[in-house]
Amino acid sequence: MSGFFTALGEYGFLQTALLAGLLASIGCGVIGTFVVVKRIAFMAGGIAHSVLGGMGAALYFGMDPFAGALLAAIVSALLIGTVRLAWKTQEDTLIGALWAIGMAVGVLFIAKTPGYSSDLMSFLFGNILLVPTRELWLMAGLDLVLVTTVSLFYRQFLAISFDEEWARLRGVPVAFFYLLLLCLVAITVVLLIQVVGLILVIALLTLPAAIAGHYVHSLSAMMLIATLLGACFTAFGLALSFGPDLPAGPTMILLAGGVYVCSALVSQVFARRRAARQATAG
Repeated sequence: MSGFFTALGEYGFLQTALLAGLLASIGCGVIGTFVVVKRIAFMAGGIAHSVLGGMGAALYFGMDPFAGALLAAIVSALLIGTVRLAWKTQEDTLIGALWAIGMAVGVLFIAKTPGYSSDLMSFLFGNILLVPTRELWLMAGLDLVLVTTVSLFYRQFLAISFDEEWARLRGVPVAFFYLLLLCLVAITVVLLIQVVGLILVIALLTLPAAIAGHYVHSLSAMMLIATLLGACFTAFGLALSFGPDLPAGPTMILLAGGVYVCSALVSQVFARRRAARQATAG
C-alpha cells in the first residue's frame, strides 16, 4: 500500500481517481441513508440497470455517456415512482421490466458502437482510473445539488421516509417529495457508476449506510458516518487494488462487504448482551 501513496504524488490519474471516489462518497452517504431507511434498494437497482440504455444510446450517437446516464436515470425514477404511487401491485413487475429492457437496449447500442467490449466492461464494473478530470466538476455539481436539496427539504424527506401517512396528515405533499427523492437516488446512481459500475452500484449505495445504522439511529448521524465510510472504502479500496493490479471497483465492494459482515456480527453480540443485562435487571 505504501507504493500507492508514493504513486499518488506522481500520477495525476490516481489523484483524479481518488477525488472521484471522495466525491461519490458524498452522495453515497447522504442518499444511501434514505435508500436503507426507506427500504427502496430494489428500486435503486432498477434505476441503476436501466441507465445502461441511456449510456449506450448516448455513446452510439456520439454524446457524453454521463449525460445519457443522468437522463435515463431520472426518467426511470419518475416512471417507477409514478407507478408505485398509482398502482402499488405492479411496482415490482415494472422495476424488473425496466431493469431488463434498459440492460438490453444498452447492450444493443454499445454492440453497434466501435470499442464495444472495453466500453461495456467499463460501464458494468466501472473504471475509476479512467474518470476524466472534466467529469470531476460535474460530479461536484451533482453533489452540490444533492446536499442542497436534502438540506432544504430535510424535514419532509424525514417524514416520508418513516411514515408517509403521518406526513400526508401533516400537509406534506408526499407524492412530490417521494418522486424528488427518487430523482436524487437517480443522480447518486450516476455518481457511483463512475466508481464501481452498474453491477456493483447498489452495494456501495447501501452498505455504508447499513453499517452506520448498526450504531446510530439519527438520520443525520447516519448520513455523516455513511459518507465517511464511503470515503474510506473508495480510498482504501483504490489503494489495496493498486499493488496487485486488481480492478478497483470490486476491491472497494469486497472491502465494504467484509466490514458490513463484521459490523453485523458485532452489533448482534452487543444487542444480545444488552438484552441479557435487561433481563437480569428485570
